[in-house]
Amino acid sequence: MPLVPANQPQLIRSSQKDEYYQKNLTNNANELFHTFAGSRRWLQWRKEIELLSDLTYYVLTTLSGYQTLGEEYVSIIQVDPSQRRIPSRMRRTALILFHSFVPYLLDKVLICVENELEAEAPQTSRTWSPLSHVRLWIQRAVGMLTESQRKALVPLVFALQQGITLLYRLHVAVFYITGAFYHIGKRAAGVSYLRVGHVSGDDPWIRNSYRLLGALSLLQLGITLTLQFNNLRQRQRARQQWKQHRNLLPSLQVSQSSSRSSRCILCLEERRNTSCTPCGHLFCWECITEWCNTKSECPMCREKFQPHRLVFLRNYN
Repeated sequence: MPLVPANQPQLIRSSQKDEYYQKNLTNNANELFHTFAGSRRWLQWRKEIELLSDLTYYVLTTLSGYQTLGEEYVSIIQVDPSQRRIPSRMRRTALILFHSFVPYLLDKVLICVENELEAEAPQTSRTWSPLSHVRLWIQRAVGMLTESQRKALVPLVFALQQGITLLYRLHVAVFYITGAFYHIGKRAAGVSYLRVGHVSGDDPWIRNSYRLLGALSLLQLGITLTLQFNNLRQRQRARQQWKQHRNLLPSLQVSQSSSRSSRCILCLEERRNTSCTPCGHLFCWECITEWCNTKSECPMCREKFQPHRLVFLRNYN
């Protein structure tokens, strides 16, 4: 039976199909966890639930030696760099780690570093999380830095976060041109795809269309990168102005004036970036937007509304 490399449309359709089933699995896990643990715990563990859902999907398919639902849908199989054997168990394990766990860990670490660098005082968390030891290590490392060093590292962390996003876009543009390795994790693990079953020749027009799309993506990426460099200083200046505006009141006065009416019922802490639902209830902007990702209703009165109707109260005290 002839085997030829999978083309761009097959790899994209396979990835979309896998993402569809992964999203369904994640949504069911979120709903189950939210029902039994409540909103506060769900907001704290939502990233870990998504990670566990992805790991479960790939352990039951890729690690077990089976095709994923997306791969089965387009009739493609994984092969190692030799293009003659299926990947070994160790290579499949590396693929799962590179594809799911490494992006989660990198995102968590960068957010933790950014929060510690911008914090006025060391932050202490009473709740346990999977990265508690990493957070403590980062706190000790940041505590050894001077104020000027912290200010210098903040834009570097922000540039690194933006650079990771641009790297993903660059990788997709290269995939459009070359037709191999749609995901960075598969490139790192050396896992590619072959077509099985009915094999027909590639349409040159389709391949050329994807190459043109890749060239346009590279052009757009270059323009975006230029704008990112031009706007980096403006973003940092806006952050500093917002930070000064938020800290106008002394910390002692803020702590004395806080009451139950100024607390967000989702995170049970003092509201940050107060936002209002159409029914008039107030929440943290981060909390209510995360809530709306799964339920388009008010957490208090259950009134239905569309997320775009949320109002960010800029000058609310």
